[in-house]
Amino acid sequence: MPGPLHGIKIIELVGIGPCPFAAMMLADMGAEVIRIDRKQSPSAASPFPSLGTRYDVMARGRRSIALDLKHPEAKEVVLTLLEQADILLEGFRPGVMERLGLGPDACLARNPKLVYGRITGWGQTGPLAQAAGHDLNYIALSGMLHAMGRADTPPSPPLNLVGDFGGGAMMLAFGVVCAALEARGSGKGQVVDAAMTDGSALLGAMMYGLRAHGSWRDERAANMLDGGAPFYDTYACRDGKFLSVGAIEPQFYAQLLMLTGATDPEFGKQWSQGRWPELKAKFAALFATRTRDEWCTLLEGSDACVAPVLDMAEAPQHPHNRARGTFVNIDGVTQPAPAPRFSRTVPEAGAAPATPGQHSAEVLADWGWAPDAIEKLKTFQVI
Repeated sequence: MPGPLHGIKIIELVGIGPCPFAAMMLADMGAEVIRIDRKQSPSAASPFPSLGTRYDVMARGRRSIALDLKHPEAKEVVLTLLEQADILLEGFRPGVMERLGLGPDACLARNPKLVYGRITGWGQTGPLAQAAGHDLNYIALSGMLHAMGRADTPPSPPLNLVGDFGGGAMMLAFGVVCAALEARGSGKGQVVDAAMTDGSALLGAMMYGLRAHGSWRDERAANMLDGGAPFYDTYACRDGKFLSVGAIEPQFYAQLLMLTGATDPEFGKQWSQGRWPELKAKFAALFATRTRDEWCTLLEGSDACVAPVLDMAEAPQHPHNRARGTFVNIDGVTQPAPAPRFSRTVPEAGAAPATPGQHSAEVLADWGWAPDAIEKLKTFQVI
């Protein structure tokens, strides 16, 4: 049984960051996603040397066409492909696609049912729309970056998980699937404007609600979920490795105290916020008495809500991840498996990432180009 998006056709204009991640998610779910790469090798000076190689995990599961988009015939190739597509994904700065002659008006004129998915940091409109930026800048504007990190340090960059991937790529994937479902009924496509700053703000919905209620302070490490609470934090163990503790509910906190042998009466004052710094110091001293794995032997799998902080070499080897197949190996590269899980239309991890242009002639033939038309495109160096 193919994945749940089997039968959906998607064209991805290849960029970096969130757009390939969204395309990977959709391909993982069974959609046919065709990558349109630039007709040249990635720059040797790129800060992302894995691009175009088997290590470019976010490119998995798709075939690749390489086009010289400056050539008029290349634009026509894209527009002709879009006549058969359900979704287009692009992640360029506002106006780039229009200058290429591939903006929403041109594409929807060729296929009125097309869902035109666009992802940028600031969005297609607004005072910052034309400014450069990266993940860290977008989550800074959302209010979420301010809440991350320790009280006595500047805000901590949360990798690029919040802006690029959570607030960006996942919102784009969700948006285009929503629009594609709507198009089946209406017969009309539309533009999906996914902005990373919008998505990052949305990820903070609960925190904004808590703040409005008066239950969240605009200070780092002063709240229940930001490292302020002694029962929701990470602690160093005797071997220098770390343990995560998330025993929020009273019954789980009681289990934590019982299993760790924390008998000091002060530990019983879980919700005395003024005592939190003192309790954190006590927990830190307690967890420093054993190694991480010794604590895991005692606590993991219980209702104490404790798990080891694994590095990326350890995570694929953890028994739980192994049992669920959370990681897969594709062409010698260990990487996360498709998620979420489905009971019937079970998706599979796709093929290894294609090199740019690896499938140009093959894809065009599959999508209806005659052999002589493909040869003409090769002769004029369009593909």
